[in-house]
Amino acid sequence: MSVPFSVLDLAPVVSGSTSAQALRDTLDLARHAERLGFHRYWLAEHHAMPGIASSATAVLIGQVAAVTSTMRVGSGGVMLPNHAPMVVAEQFGTLEALHPGRIDLGLGRAPGTDQATALALRRSPEALSVDDFPEQVVELRGYFADDSKVTPAAGNGPPVWLLGSSGYSARLAGLLGLPFAFAHHFSAENTVPALALYRDSFRPGALDEPYAMIGVSVTAADTDERAQELAAPQSLAFVRLRQGRPGPLPSPEETAAHPYTPLERRMIDERIRDQVVGGPETVRERMDALIARTAADEVMVTTMVYDHADRLRSYDILAGLYRDGLVPAVRTTGGA
Repeated sequence: MSVPFSVLDLAPVVSGSTSAQALRDTLDLARHAERLGFHRYWLAEHHAMPGIASSATAVLIGQVAAVTSTMRVGSGGVMLPNHAPMVVAEQFGTLEALHPGRIDLGLGRAPGTDQATALALRRSPEALSVDDFPEQVVELRGYFADDSKVTPAAGNGPPVWLLGSSGYSARLAGLLGLPFAFAHHFSAENTVPALALYRDSFRPGALDEPYAMIGVSVTAADTDERAQELAAPQSLAFVRLRQGRPGPLPSPEETAAHPYTPLERRMIDERIRDQVVGGPETVRERMDALIARTAADEVMVTTMVYDHADRLRSYDILAGLYRDGLVPAVRTTGGA
């Protein structure tokens, strides 16, 4: 199936390491993904989470764009209610001016953190509501107009995407004629209904036709058994997050030694059921089925494993399976 493949990175901080190393790994993975031919590289905004280093999303996008040359780079996403729309416009207008034609602005309406941290970001209890998200999106897009007085946003508007894990942003993206990215890795049961709502509600706007991308958690290895071992630390990190105990991505040894309760086992089984985990044949079978079921126009892959080399290898395997959907970057002398 020939659809573009892209990368979603949270700059994972692993147990025993540092956020500085996580950010260096992000730059390395971005260069690697570009060489393999992945279409986009998006960074996710999360706050006050010890296992995620991509909180200063716009800053990190600039760094990734600077060490790559062909791949699109963007946010997956900026949680707009956390920020003044004008500030976001200034940040992404700057990025687009520096890297013309390569920046994406993906927007979400969730805080991406707990209420206390959201209050620290937004500075006012009255700003915690997400009800004015549509108005914020319209305001933000207005700052990119050629006659805007907001510099350097004016005339430097990147494509705007709406992100979601339910039907709310799906419908809004359709009504505004914007591309839509659905977080299948967060809310798999809502994927097909949300994409149907997006397509049914679509009205031409920025796009003439709907364009839907799905975010998928993928762990690929040489065998099914090895892939399941690599995916296990992410499952334990998910359990701890749900229990209100977020932390770095645990090591394989820590994961194996954890005394799982029956409830934790059920949580993990339910979560991994919607992931693509396995050796090459299993990954191809499950991914093909998911693309067919959702009719996705693009797939964005997130891979959270403990060892950086294993993460690179996972993308290598995926690229080998879907070379028809990838366009490897051409190396140039002096290029990144």
